[in-house]
Amino acid sequence: MDRLIQLSDRKLQNPTATFKRYLFSTIDWNQQLIIILGQRGVGKTTLMLQKMQEIRESVVYLSLDDFYFEENRLVEFIEQLYQTGYRNFFLDEAHRYTHWSADLKSLYDNYPDVKFVVSGSSILELSKGKADLSRRATVYHLAGLSFREYLELEVDFSTSPFSLSEILTNSFKLSEQISDRLDVLAHFVQYLRHGYYPFFKDGKQHYKSRLIETTQLVLEMDIAPFEDLTHKTIRNMRKLIFIISESVPFIPNISKLAERLEISRNTVLKTLDLLAQAQVLNLLRSSNQGISFLQKPEKIYLQNSNLAYSLSENLANIGNIRETFFLNQLQVNHEVSLPKFGDFMIGKQYVFEVGGPNKTSQQIQGIPNAFIAADGIKIGGGNKIPLWLFGFLY
Repeated sequence: MDRLIQLSDRKLQNPTATFKRYLFSTIDWNQQLIIILGQRGVGKTTLMLQKMQEIRESVVYLSLDDFYFEENRLVEFIEQLYQTGYRNFFLDEAHRYTHWSADLKSLYDNYPDVKFVVSGSSILELSKGKADLSRRATVYHLAGLSFREYLELEVDFSTSPFSLSEILTNSFKLSEQISDRLDVLAHFVQYLRHGYYPFFKDGKQHYKSRLIETTQLVLEMDIAPFEDLTHKTIRNMRKLIFIISESVPFIPNISKLAERLEISRNTVLKTLDLLAQAQVLNLLRSSNQGISFLQKPEKIYLQNSNLAYSLSENLANIGNIRETFFLNQLQVNHEVSLPKFGDFMIGKQYVFEVGGPNKTSQQIQGIPNAFIAADGIKIGGGNKIPLWLFGFLY
């Protein structure tokens, strides 16, 4: 126990970055059980440590992938800490702990005067395991850096997020104000390549290799143990990711994919679903209502543009990169589906066509509430909005 307390104290004493992710201010920290889900590398641990350093008193950080929890139960450990006065527990890497759901349920029910903040992989389903936490926990999902957050970290450019309605009705003024203050297009090009994960600050020269390594860890350490996958399935996941990384964008033929990977059709669909849950892929469907993994997606994208450049830098298609970015940023706070005409429908209300600076309205002519998200332009006007401006939604 002393070793874990010492590790926690060390975490508490080490200064963290003053920059706080968008989610920090939206979390209701008064809730008894908070679960923060997100892809590996997006900053969940840093966010937790920042809150710990605000509280300071009766607080402890525990990483549940520590070997101590291979032989010891969390509930018993927390009982000991409770007796010594601890009341705020920050539990990292919950998905790596076998008894996560049962222990969290017991802790929630038996310690009403204690607060728990828990982080876990995106693939962690609260209804799985021995206990259903869906009615007890307040769940938040942490996405990677928005373009707005990247600019704050990279060049200390700070502004509040814009709502979608603000962008649609006031794109000229907003884009003009930002473009007057910095070379937004140059920074946007850099963001698409290496701006989605906060660890770009540790060295851009190592960013590509670190991202590939992180993706590999997601497959082997997050998805595989949780779903009890075989080595062959993990290998097929790697193949599938690489196939999609070279696509323009990828419109799946499930039967051909199954033949190429030498697996069944249902296994392909299940694999796609797992990769989407783990935030390695984004699956675009014509409707998001009542879906199951057995329903074929209409299009498949890598989860963010950084992945596309890291996996197939010389083959990355700019049209695919643009659509990947748009979907990635919009899906954080909005429902995104595939419309009959155009590239994306947002909340069953707005239709968007994504393209380059010379993109016209021909494909969305006559469609109400239809807009163009155009890359390569600094300032918008009418229904033509700079693509980069959608990076200011969170």
